[in-house]
Amino acid sequence: MPKFHRIAAICVLVAAGAWIATGEFSSVGSAQVAEGKEIPTPETPVQDPAPLVRTVAAVEPAFVDHARAIRLSGITEADKRTDLAARAEGVIAALALTKGGVVAAGQVVMELEGPETVAQEEIARIALAQKERDLEVAERLYEGGSTSESNLTNARSARDAAQAELNRARAAADRLRLKAPFAGVVDTVSVELGEWVQTGTPVATILSLDPILVKAEVSEVDLAAVTVGSTAKVRLVNGTEMDGTVRLVAREASAQTRTFPVEIALPNPRMALPSGMTAQVTVFAAPVRAVVVPRSIITLSDEGKLGLRVVGDDNIAQFAAVTIIDDTPEGLVVTGVPEGVRIITAGQDLVRNGDTVKVAAGIGQ
Repeated sequence: MPKFHRIAAICVLVAAGAWIATGEFSSVGSAQVAEGKEIPTPETPVQDPAPLVRTVAAVEPAFVDHARAIRLSGITEADKRTDLAARAEGVIAALALTKGGVVAAGQVVMELEGPETVAQEEIARIALAQKERDLEVAERLYEGGSTSESNLTNARSARDAAQAELNRARAAADRLRLKAPFAGVVDTVSVELGEWVQTGTPVATILSLDPILVKAEVSEVDLAAVTVGSTAKVRLVNGTEMDGTVRLVAREASAQTRTFPVEIALPNPRMALPSGMTAQVTVFAAPVRAVVVPRSIITLSDEGKLGLRVVGDDNIAQFAAVTIIDDTPEGLVVTGVPEGVRIITAGQDLVRNGDTVKVAAGIGQ
């Protein structure tokens, strides 16, 4: 009997091994056969993952008309400056010039001795008067038929010659008197009363300080924003602040600095502001429609352009290229922000063009 059991066990083991080798497990119910064919097991469809929607913060842009401030360094200078010189030679007989004094336009500031010249002027005046009387007599005689036309012509020529001689004498006498060409302040005086001077001897320097000018230079980049008539604020080194007007913008740049000279006129009726004082000038460009944004939200496009990430009503993020026109304590002033969008203020570096975003309510408002 034991031998029979051993043989039976071996037969069972062989049969089990053969069954396992065939791979058939129909008895478990894992596969069913219909009409000699297997029925395939239904497959579960693979679903694509849902797109990632990032949450960002955004604000409505506040558009303003911004006048960009262009800051320059300058120095005050006289509106006009002239160096007076003697127009004839002689001894100074009168001198109405003192350093720091004020002179009026056309005022005689120096007179030379010249009795001979004055006498020649008087003689010429008397001679002209005589020739004019002779011409009157000749005209009456000609009208009465008592003289010829030739005599009348000679009388007129004599009168004209006398007039020319008087003009020459007056010019010579006028050169003895030196006049101020414009109202101003006497900056220097180089002669003294009773001094002998020759023609061309420096006499004095006169400055016209009303208006007084502030001369500065503007760069090539800012040149287009500065025009004649633009408003300018000037702060002098002594703390004085004044409003002025751009009077001149040069059309030719300095060869050394490639900057363009600018002149700002300041009223100076009491001539209290001197020439040569350091000044800080702020010129305001024409206002443009812009938005003030924090520096932290400026980003770059894939092409390396400066801009902002914006989102419209469809919650699709887009890139808006902007131009920075000013830097203020409140932030960067930029142009180019489209109408009807919100500016992303947080999360802008995590989204790209075309991404759908969710704007967090109450954040960044």
